[in-house]
Amino acid sequence: MEAFYRTHKYLLEHLNTPVRRGLMDEINWDDRLIGIKGSRGVGKTTFLLSYAREFFGIDNRDCLYINLNHFFFSDRTLVDFAAEFRAQGGKTLLIDQMFKYPNWSKELRYCYDRFPDLRIVFTGSSVMRLKEENPMLSGRVAPYYLRGFSFREFLNLMTGSRFRAFSLDEALANHEALAKEICSVTQPSDCFRDYLHHGFYPFFLEKRNFSENLLKTMNMTLEVDVLYIKQIEQSYLPKLRRLLYLLSLDTPCTPNVSRLSKQIGVSRATVMNYIKYLKEARLVNLLYAEGEEAYRKPSKVYLYNSNLMYAINQLPVNELDVCETFFCNQLLKDNRVNAGDKNATFRINGTHEFQVVSRMKGRNNPDIYYAVDNIDIGNENVVPLWLFGFLY
Repeated sequence: MEAFYRTHKYLLEHLNTPVRRGLMDEINWDDRLIGIKGSRGVGKTTFLLSYAREFFGIDNRDCLYINLNHFFFSDRTLVDFAAEFRAQGGKTLLIDQMFKYPNWSKELRYCYDRFPDLRIVFTGSSVMRLKEENPMLSGRVAPYYLRGFSFREFLNLMTGSRFRAFSLDEALANHEALAKEICSVTQPSDCFRDYLHHGFYPFFLEKRNFSENLLKTMNMTLEVDVLYIKQIEQSYLPKLRRLLYLLSLDTPCTPNVSRLSKQIGVSRATVMNYIKYLKEARLVNLLYAEGEEAYRKPSKVYLYNSNLMYAINQLPVNELDVCETFFCNQLLKDNRVNAGDKNATFRINGTHEFQVVSRMKGRNNPDIYYAVDNIDIGNENVVPLWLFGFLY
């Protein structure tokens, strides 16, 4: 136990957190079992350690961070460790890499039922099911999702600013005033291209080649998260990787499932399952027309964020496709995003139609909103694209 406390203290002493994540204020920390999901590379470990340092401090033994990758847990159970931690006065146990631990849901349920004075906060893969397919934890775990940096968080980091987030309704009602206020302090357009290329994943701050690091992260997501959790045989990994690559060449697109099944050598049903797994792994986003059931073929497939477009594809990217991908990614956190009709790119929350454009051309349709790249400040139904990066 003392070795874990020493590691905990060392990690907190050397923690570098240039941006305080908004999720810190969204979580109800009074809940006894909190699950934080997220894709690889978005900073889940850093988030746990930031919580420990902010709420407990470095030397407070009421809180302890552990990583279940440690070989110690190949011989000792989580239940035994939690019981010992509690017996020594521990109150909050922070557990990283939960999804690799055998019978994790069963042991979490045991801890929840038997240790009512112990709070457990754990992280796991975005592919994990915490409620929908996990009756062990249904009604007990409070699930949250940690995303990569929003454009707002990236801009704050790059400029030393402290711009707040706002809702979509506030943005649409007051976008001119909001944009003018932000532009009076800094020029968002100066950082926007950098964000689209490498700003979503916090590891861009590391002194390593970003694209190579992102490709490694994507491969680890497929090899470990998807194959391990979905129990897919290793021999099918090349097909899954090829599917992601083929989708990346065409996105945003309406997938041709028959063609894809021939190209990767699996059935149509398997293609649909693989696409769903890629969505759960936060490698793609799937959009459906309003009212369509999610089990049908999606109307549109996008890569999950614009950074992936630059990393996975060696060909020059289409800037409008990048802009649409950015818009979709930023809106999905707190809004329902559907594919639009022939006049609009997206339908948001069943009420707002949006067209994403590089520049305003032709007649302005007053019935839709335009998310426009290459402008700092808009007017009426014309909104700067970058402003939608302030929604979290």
